Amino acid sequence: MLNNICEIIEDANLKDYNTYKIDTSTKYLAFPKNIEELINLLRYIKDNNMKYFLLGNGSNIILPDEKFDGVVISFKNLNSHVIDGNKVVCQCGEMLPKVAMDTINHSLTGLEWATGIPGTVGASVLGNAGAYLHEIMEYVDEIKVLDDDLNVITLSKNDITYGYRTTSLKEDKKYIILEVTFVLENGDIEESKALVQDRLKRRTESQPLDFPSAGSVFRNPSKELPAGKIIEELGYKGKTIGDAEVSLKHANFIVNKGNAKSSDIKELIQSIKKDVKEKYDIDLICEQEIINW
Repeated sequence: MLNNICEIIEDANLKDYNTYKIDTSTKYLAFPKNIEELINLLRYIKDNNMKYFLLGNGSNIILPDEKFDGVVISFKNLNSHVIDGNKVVCQCGEMLPKVAMDTINHSLTGLEWATGIPGTVGASVLGNAGAYLHEIMEYVDEIKVLDDDLNVITLSKNDITYGYRTTSLKEDKKYIILEVTFVLENGDIEESKALVQDRLKRRTESQPLDFPSAGSVFRNPSKELPAGKIIEELGYKGKTIGDAEVSLKHANFIVNKGNAKSSDIKELIQSIKKDVKEKYDIDLICEQEIINW
């Protein structure tokens, strides 16, 4: 039984496990607290031909409205990190902003940009998260992963290909990230904190942080042509479908004004993509991952 392996919630609501606050659910929600429990859980799932889905902080994804007939595995309990000199070893479920702030307090520099990324370390590395012209793979040294046969192996940075908001780990789904080691440079605490405060101010002024969202919806076609500017020029600010709204503050954000459904958000995305293609002949690429159970 699953309950004998790790903490399990049956018929679990996932509204508090995704940043859009989509009201969806799963047959089982599992919380392994260490790698051994995770391996035992995955072995049971594979032996019993069950479906499963891996969940970090639930940011940058759009979950379906329909209930998942399987096991959602939450990494929220794999949430520690250790700083040793200029190396930082993080479990996959540790929140990236927490790691970034702790490195600053240890006089390390490199992750200041990451203090505003609402994701876990594992998911952030998987999708090569970035901001302010930096990306997380710049600082990765090695990654401990679980392979298809449930063996724990270590990959060096050279074993992984990566680009804008993607990695080979994301593309081939061959491995599950367990632990990430970063290498950072020595820095100045006060300079780093001043940089963080400046960016927090800019983020607060420009992004709709008062409503649930999953961050930027689309990738920018180029530095000179941000997606938000294109969408705003088409008059989409404030447009709603159900309780999903294109933010009045930043047109590249869709927010949940109350009880937005996944279908509402996806319909808005498709409408924007269609109109941008017709008006500008640009194929906007969705930065958020649309999940289909």
